[in-house]
Amino acid sequence: MTETKLRQRPAAVILTPAAEARIGALMAEAPEGAIGVKLSTPRRGCSGLAYSVDYVNAANPMDERIETAGGTFFIDGGSVLYLIGSTMDWRDDDFTAGFVFENPNAKGACGCGESFTV
Repeated sequence: MTETKLRQRPAAVILTPAAEARIGALMAEAPEGAIGVKLSTPRRGCSGLAYSVDYVNAANPMDERIETAGGTFFIDGGSVLYLIGSTMDWRDDDFTAGFVFENPNAKGACGCGESFTV
């Protein structure tokens, strides 16, 4: 019988080194009980979907899981299809600080940049 080798599935979201470092900083200051940081795409904003990053207290078996040096990063199972191939970065300059997403699935965004559509 021939042995079938399964190739590892690529991560739904690629984290830049700056994003991984920020996840580590968030986990260093996390509230008690937090086991990681989770990315989801709730419905809101004028374009339909938004990016949301929050602490998570319990693992959901449907979520994607990425282990980073600073802690565990979860991707909401219901959001994965909207995020496949995306890159998540952390940018901090004189005027703003926050996660920035390059999402090849986004077909449009609202004028303020807070929400997107697929």
